[in-house]
Amino acid sequence: MMKKLIFFLFAFTFMHSQAQILSEKERAEIRDEIIGDRLTNLLPQLMDRADIDMWIVMSREYNEDPVIRSMLPAKWFAARRRTILVFYRDKANDITEKLAVSTYDVGKHIKTAWDKEKYPNQWDALKEIIISRNPNKIGLNFSEHFGIADGLVLTDYNELMEILPLEYQRKVVSAENLAIGWVETRTDKEMKIFSELVETTHDLIKTFFSNEVIEPGITTTEDVKWWIRDRITEMGLETWFHPTIDLQRSNSEMESFLNVFSKDVEGEVIMPGDLLHCDVGISYLGLNSDIQEHAYVLKPHEEEVPEYLVKAMATGNRLQDLFTSNFETGKTGNEIFLKSLADARSEGIVPSIYSHPLGLYGHSAGAVFGMWDQQDGVPGTGEYPLYENTAYAIELNVTVYIPEWERDIRIMLEEDGFWGTNGFRYINERQTEILKIYPR
Repeated sequence: MMKKLIFFLFAFTFMHSQAQILSEKERAEIRDEIIGDRLTNLLPQLMDRADIDMWIVMSREYNEDPVIRSMLPAKWFAARRRTILVFYRDKANDITEKLAVSTYDVGKHIKTAWDKEKYPNQWDALKEIIISRNPNKIGLNFSEHFGIADGLVLTDYNELMEILPLEYQRKVVSAENLAIGWVETRTDKEMKIFSELVETTHDLIKTFFSNEVIEPGITTTEDVKWWIRDRITEMGLETWFHPTIDLQRSNSEMESFLNVFSKDVEGEVIMPGDLLHCDVGISYLGLNSDIQEHAYVLKPHEEEVPEYLVKAMATGNRLQDLFTSNFETGKTGNEIFLKSLADARSEGIVPSIYSHPLGLYGHSAGAVFGMWDQQDGVPGTGEYPLYENTAYAIELNVTVYIPEWERDIRIMLEEDGFWGTNGFRYINERQTEILKIYPR
């Protein structure tokens, strides 16, 4: 009973130390405001950049295109029947129509354009919209390399092609760049929320990487994982992946990278002298955080993190600096990635970089900078260029030999960053000092 009471008090203290979590009604209002802002101000820019004047996004209920999920109003938990959205851009007159081939409006910003009495068949209504506007290009969401931009299902594609005259079939193109641009681009309104989300994630890490949650010699890594899941749920939030908690210690071999993130174990008891590592992400208001940091369990005679671990952490931060200093609008993910590896190796660092776009999805669409098992460049997604107003999980590691342990260790870091007109910045700072956990 006493353990349960202490557990509750820790949870209460943590929940009231965070940025205020909004009510569901408040969240819905903000989500709809953000979607409206994106549709009104961002979408025309993206359509012009992609040189697509008509974008058709469609899905049936519970089989949603990843793009359409980000466009539906907050009160819609899924598409309804078959939901067809049509965006038409008249660049010459600076007009962007936002239409729904639906019996009702899709929220406040996408108005129905289906007269069901005139066109009982939904496809006929869509055909009339297309022909009456006579677009130069009709963008559909299909893509070889980007799953998020490949949400059009075969049935919908076939039925659309069946009703389109041949001259309009020839206008159909992949909307890959437009779909990616929609998913990857962050607005000013979103970035304010993103900063609060990342701050909350950092605060969560500071709480579970402390004596409030970890009692060395008793608490296991598995205990901490489920503590994280419970706390996120109690805060009224969600995580988009199961957290990772792992450890490195002087008398054990370095685990394979794959095992760190995929091995399903009962958990190890956390002991003094352990170097702990976490990977945790929170979803809130349509955005996702993704952070990895380290903590050290002090031995009874220690007051500070050992200097050899402090230096190892500094090496990890140096790789972050080398990597983000190579960001340049228009360069591809592979170009930035390969130069960063070369720069690091020239300084004697043993690097591995596997950073990814972040935002509407955890592993989102946009420029990809390596994968943990593809350190020579990534075909397809690695060839996509870096655009401004985009966010990334700066995910990487360095291998450092520790003479005191007579073995290599990995410093595995992941911090959320933003690339904009003023260059690169971390959305809410980054870890530069290993957190301390005290022995009993």
